Amino acid sequence: MHLANKPGQLATLARKLGDAGVNIEALAAFATGEEGIVRFVSDDEASTRRVLGEAGLEYDEHRVISTRIHNRPGALANVTESLAGTGVNIDALYLLRTNGDDLQFALAVNDPDIAAPHLAV
Repeated sequence: MHLANKPGQLATLARKLGDAGVNIEALAAFATGEEGIVRFVSDDEASTRRVLGEAGLEYDEHRVISTRIHNRPGALANVTESLAGTGVNIDALYLLRTNGDDLQFALAVNDPDIAAPHLAV
């Protein structure tokens, strides 16, 4: 989603989602010039769509799939190489949580059905 790169834009979005009872599970936000770009994973798709629609915001929606990866050097490389080997492209990758031994990621990919078997720990 694109927002103006000015104070309060992200705060307004976060408030609208929070007031609707939507929890943001992962978020990335950055700016390029006058534009701010926000990507996030929420816990309530329907309410998120409603809030964004009521705010008049244009957005792209992607299905995400979740996986756990062992928290070891090279583990992420193994998973991403496996996906690349099948021709699956990663559109977005979000770190959702970590517990020390494992990292939980959400991925938006171009073919979730092909990707899913390659995401098993």
